[in-house]
Amino acid sequence: MTPPEKLRALLAEPDFMVMPAIWDGLSAKLTAQAGFKAAFLSGSCVAASRLGGPDLDLISFAEMVDSFNQAHGAAPDLPILADGDHGYGNVMNVQRTVRAYGRAGAAAVLIEDKVSPRALTAAGKPTLPRDVARMKIRAAVEAAKDSGIMVLARTDCRPTLGIDEAVARIEMFVEEGADILFLDSPADNAEIHRAVAAAAGRPSFAVLSPGAPRATPTSTEAEELGFKIGTYPTGMLSPVVGAIKDGLAAMKAGEAEAASAIPSAELRDALGYGDYDEQANRFALPD
Repeated sequence: MTPPEKLRALLAEPDFMVMPAIWDGLSAKLTAQAGFKAAFLSGSCVAASRLGGPDLDLISFAEMVDSFNQAHGAAPDLPILADGDHGYGNVMNVQRTVRAYGRAGAAAVLIEDKVSPRALTAAGKPTLPRDVARMKIRAAVEAAKDSGIMVLARTDCRPTLGIDEAVARIEMFVEEGADILFLDSPADNAEIHRAVAAAAGRPSFAVLSPGAPRATPTSTEAEELGFKIGTYPTGMLSPVVGAIKDGLAAMKAGEAEAASAIPSAELRDALGYGDYDEQANRFALPD
């Protein structure tokens, strides 16, 4: 099965699916080893890992695709939903983005309706006019036919244009053939219900990490609200940052490692030293 076919099969199952947010080969490999069935290549996590910076549209198309290739190479059987942001330009850029992820082996790609380039502020999420947003999703769906990659259509207009416009955009994205729908920043469960209903039976995607000014249900509540997919952008990233800080503090204190460090044998096992030897020995010549 192709990655899109695998993801479609997973979405046809009755269970709510948690997609850990990944950013590189190690995070993808550990996600697969932990038994998760799919993952989300998060733009915010890639920005944090590659730039040591915030998720403010600083990451480029090439950097995102390169991060996808790292993740897919480390966990080739793990279906990955890739963050395509705003498509990195106009509708032709959107098509290039979708086709590139499709050729690379992504299961799905997210395309959103935010304005690009963003205003020089970290606040707010200005969005494209509705008809321009429609054309971006139409272009994405057309380009997706080349590889079968699924299209996740996201609207960020709720904070600036209101829930009525956000719901109208989800309905519009359904009309254009989007496979998965995503309302960013719902205010409460009532708005979530409206967005899920507007998806007309197609899977709805949710961000479940705490901290942002939005409704943040638990995974159990998300399933009850009708979501099909939930991701946690800070779920692995935040503990990783904490662990790095702990390791640095331990070394500064003259210690070899932090108390949270895993044993050396466990680390080597997670990184696949044994797998390497097993594969390499097939080509070893007699002494």
